[in-house]
Order: sequence, then structure tokens, then C-alpha cells
Amino acid sequence: MVGADTAWIIVATALVLFMTLPGLALFYGGLVRARNVLSVFMQCYAIACLMSILWLVAGYSIAFGDGNAIWGGLGKMFLAGVTADSLSGTLPEVLFFAFQMTFAIITPALIVGCFVERISFGFVLLFSSLWMLLVYAPVVHWIWGGGMLSDGGILGETGVKDFAGGVVVHETAGLAALVIAMMLGARRDRSKPPHNPGMVMIGAAMLWVGWFGFNGGSQLAADGGAAMALTVTHVSAAAASLSWALWERIKHGKASLVGIVTGTIAGLASITPASGFVGPVEALIIGGIAGVLCQEAVNLIRNRMGIDDTLDVFAVHGVGGIFGTIMIAVFGAGTWAAQLGALAIVGVFTVVMTVVIALVCKAVIGMRVDPETETNGLDLAVHGERAYDMAS
Repeated sequence: MVGADTAWIIVATALVLFMTLPGLALFYGGLVRARNVLSVFMQCYAIACLMSILWLVAGYSIAFGDGNAIWGGLGKMFLAGVTADSLSGTLPEVLFFAFQMTFAIITPALIVGCFVERISFGFVLLFSSLWMLLVYAPVVHWIWGGGMLSDGGILGETGVKDFAGGVVVHETAGLAALVIAMMLGARRDRSKPPHNPGMVMIGAAMLWVGWFGFNGGSQLAADGGAAMALTVTHVSAAAASLSWALWERIKHGKASLVGIVTGTIAGLASITPASGFVGPVEALIIGGIAGVLCQEAVNLIRNRMGIDDTLDVFAVHGVGGIFGTIMIAVFGAGTWAAQLGALAIVGVFTVVMTVVIALVCKAVIGMRVDPETETNGLDLAVHGERAYDMAS
């Protein structure tokens, strides 16, 4: 099965990269106004490039190096000691590196949704770089790299169960997005609707397909476990899409395209941590609840609290990932102490570090564009390009 494992993870690696480029870029790009769509594309694309290099330089070593329970160390910088013949389990280690690199790309890219239409491009690059190295990579080490939150660590013999990133990816990105949105402040004009719902649907569909690699690939083998992870991922996404649309219809009288595809993402985020530990019926329950739960979280954050987390990163990804992590304990696949303990530890660490990194980046390079640039749109003012003849 070694050859089959390798072949599957090569495919899964491509699928997870496909989630960011072009999936997430299109999903986010369709949700903003026309005069800012290219800036969103640029941010996602540049993050993908920069995180790839930084993962090679130090991120992989911090996450999966042979350090201590807190820090993987720098012994594998630039893949030192890793050759084509080196193995990580049944996989070539260089392939494991590449697969995990795609996770390191999409996690900071998710945060983009909280600050679109008003953020300095320099801040995006500097913040994403420091955050990936100092927040994401250490958390990966704690949970997936044999660190302090894994089996036998500070949470006990059975550490936190997080199959594909409910804590590692979605909680960290969601909380970071909430923090940045609060520090940055609201857009000058929040009233305009998404400029291209069709683009949003296309991006969401790509994310759905790519998520098969995200969750199914996290089995790191071509076996029944990967097949089950893929299946429950699909079931949860479908259930959350329908429950979001139904709840929207009950509350507002109409079910929207943007709503149903946002429900898809809520279902995908919620099943991510549990996808290696539950079956189809549990996935149906998780997805069905997630569509309503995340929709209500959007209403709470956006309307009641007035926080301009523009594309609902925390309400969908953060709440979804946290919910799915808790449901592992509900269904008996993990202990309550480990699941809640990991959420608390990673949550506090993420919030504190995000604030510190954001303040440093703001002092060095600035955070928000000037009012004129924001009004005219980032596409032309920052990048010298325009996607449409008339910005809306």
C-alpha cells in the first residue's frame, strides 16, 4: 500500500492547494465589491507564494522538527537532512512536507476575509508571515507534531483529537480574524452587497471538492479511513447547506445562493476535526446543526455586536471548527477534558499572539489604507489594475 498511499497524498496535496487557488480566492472575491476583487485575489495569491517559501525555510521545522513539547526547533530548516528516500510513516517525507505546506497556505489565507476592502497590502504580507511562523506552526507542533497537546502530553494519556484542523486551522484562523477585525474597525461603507454571487458559488464548489483532499488526505493513507473521512465530509457539507437555506427561509422568507454556499463552508469546517472519528449519521447531525449555528453566529457577530469581520471568518470557520471539536467528545471519540482544554489553551495563545503580532506590524508598516484609497477601491489605488470598467 506504500505506493497507493503516496499516490493518494500527491492528489490530496493538489486538492488542498486548489482550495486556496482558486477556490478561496473566488469565494472571497465574489463577496466583496467590484473595485476590490483584484486586491482579494492578490492577497490570496501572494500569501500562497510567501507561505510556501516560509514553510520551507522554517515553518515545517517548527511544526514537525525534533525539538521539545512546545517548539519543534530549527533542525529541519530548508528541509535539512530530508532526501527523496526519507520517510514519514509510509510516505516520502518531502511529500508529507508538501501536503502540510498546503495547510500552512490556506490557514492564514482564511484570515483575509476579515480585513478585505480596507487593509494595507504590506500589512497582509508581514502579518501573515509572522502569524504562520509564530502561531500556526507552534500549534501544529503541539497537536500533530507530538507536542504538548498530543497523546501523553499535558492533557493526559489521550490528547486532543483533531483529525484535520478544527483547532489547528479553523479555531486559530477564526480567532485571529475576530481580533484583527476588532483592531481594524469597520469599513467606511458596509451597505453594499456582494458584487458577484455566481463567483461565490464557484469558489465554494471548488472548496467543497478540495476539502476531500483536506480531510481525506489527513488519514495519510489510501485506505478505508480516508474513504470514510471523504464521505462524512460530503454528508456534513450537504446537510449544512440545506439547514442554512431552510433556516434562512424561515427567518427571512427567502433562501439565497450566497447563504446556501456559506452553509456548505460551515458544514465543511465543522466536520473537519471529527472527520476521522465519526460516521455518516454523526456527520449528518454535525452538518445539520452547523448550518443553523454558524448562521446565528453571523447574526451575533455582524449585527448584534457590530464587528465587521467582513466575510464572517470567525462565525463560519471559527465557530464551525470549535463546534466540530466539541462534537468529538459528544460522540465519545475524545475526552471532554482534552477537547475543551486544547480549545482553551490554543484560543488564549492565538488571541494574545495575534494582538502582539498585529501591533508590531502596525507600528512597522501600518495597518489600514487611507480613506481616499478605501473609497476608490484597493484594486486601482494599491495594485494599479481594475477588474471592471465601473467599480461598484
